[in-house]
Amino acid sequence: MNFTNPAGDDLFFDKNGDLAAGYDILNVIYSSNETLPFVPVGSFRPQAVLEHELIINKSAIQWYSSFEQLPNSVCSKNCLPGYRKKIRDGEPACCFDCVPCTAGMVSNQSNVKSCLQCLEDQYANENRDRCLPKTITFLAYGDPLGLTLASLAISFSLLTACVLVTFVQYRNSPIVKANNRHLSYVLLISLLVCFLSSLMFIGYPRKGTCLLRQTVFRVAFAVSISSVLAKTITVVLAFKGPDMGHRLRTWLQNGTSYFIVLLGALVQILLCSVWLGTSPPFPQNNTQAVVRQIVVQCDEGSIGIFFGTLGYLGFLAAISFTVAFLARRLPDSFNEAKHISFSMVVFCCVWISFIPAYLSSQGKTAVAIEIFSILASSAGILACIFTPKVFIILMRPDRNSKEFLRRK
Repeated sequence: MNFTNPAGDDLFFDKNGDLAAGYDILNVIYSSNETLPFVPVGSFRPQAVLEHELIINKSAIQWYSSFEQLPNSVCSKNCLPGYRKKIRDGEPACCFDCVPCTAGMVSNQSNVKSCLQCLEDQYANENRDRCLPKTITFLAYGDPLGLTLASLAISFSLLTACVLVTFVQYRNSPIVKANNRHLSYVLLISLLVCFLSSLMFIGYPRKGTCLLRQTVFRVAFAVSISSVLAKTITVVLAFKGPDMGHRLRTWLQNGTSYFIVLLGALVQILLCSVWLGTSPPFPQNNTQAVVRQIVVQCDEGSIGIFFGTLGYLGFLAAISFTVAFLARRLPDSFNEAKHISFSMVVFCCVWISFIPAYLSSQGKTAVAIEIFSILASSAGILACIFTPKVFIILMRPDRNSKEFLRRK
């Protein structure tokens, strides 16, 4: 459409329906004689360069005397950085609310329509107007928690080594021989490995430590619980075997206890091999666990096998507890059943409590909970089974004799 207005100007519209010729911006002046003169104060030229489209001469604008301040073109205040504009429903676009940016998002300018998402290795500051880099963290030996757990692991390891040395030194004493000294050696060595394996959970996670730490501790625990089970079955066969016939006595003499330990360990080794072959653990940078930190941790891979191997340990512990509980009334001098029952109760309580605590925690806390569970359950077995024997060996040598054992 092209036409000429009454002033003689040729006017036409472009393909978008805009006036191609542009506009003059006029200021209406209110005078005392009720006339309304129009004073040009600027112009808008669509064809000009972008920054020169709109030209305003602020000094030429005359405001009516009743204006105490310049009028605002919007009905809302400016949204500061850290906020975004949210248009009010049913109102013009110039009416909006200022809404804080959501967690992890920022706005570094005023009156923005949307906030920007921070990168995975960044977090939004308190004002949510800037993204800051996250710090890398893991359960280190220098942390108070890591140092405490490492000290406990080393202390329990030294204590276990002392008990092992004591048993080797008094290997020919009646109380050591009566409680199957070779199985006691195997149990003490496996407990020592359990305590030391907890140190692999501390420090910067690497591919090697992620692969080995779960396997080592679970196989060591399988050997420990299998040794406890073998000791329990040995006690039962020692007292009930003569009443059950020649075949049971033959099994007892032919190393049935070692077969039980080997079988229990092989099943756990098989489960761990499937774990490492199908979905092995690997180091991972967890950017979601803590807002301002990148937690370097080991992703355990298959959660099913992770809890499956723990379930197998619980199965062995349940069998050991059941057999030991049924054999608790056998003669006290040779009988470890009561001590084994207590140790298995401690073991099961620790790991049953571990499951909800582990699932409800993240980052360093989850690693610390697993280390604590390893130390607590291993220490429970060590204390319940070996404390009475070490006490008799070192503090009451008068009870460490065949005459006393036979009298009992």
